[in-house]
Amino acid sequence: MINDWAELLSNQRAAGVNLSKANAPVVKAFFGLNESLNEGKALDLKTRELIALAVAVTTRCEGCLASHAAAAQKAGATKQEVAEALGTAIALNAGAAFVYSARALEAFDQFGS
Repeated sequence: MINDWAELLSNQRAAGVNLSKANAPVVKAFFGLNESLNEGKALDLKTRELIALAVAVTTRCEGCLASHAAAAQKAGATKQEVAEALGTAIALNAGAAFVYSARALEAFDQFGS
């Protein structure tokens, strides 16, 4: 096992409470932003959580992984749906590496003589 994700999520939530005490307006705004997503009509909760889980992979946020894995499970996502969403994240990261590799080579070429 790489991580105890339930423990990580619990620790993250405790750390969030501490952050809320130190900067309540920002934490309140953050949670308000997330709550506003529930007002959307085009995507259901499960789809939003699958997207969030894939984005968590691309941003390498372990707290986000734990939170959205738990939320996707609660929203009824299957292991196969999660695996396919994660496949999209893998493909996107490879695509991003391709795009930025082209930029890096262009930068290198521009500094050459």
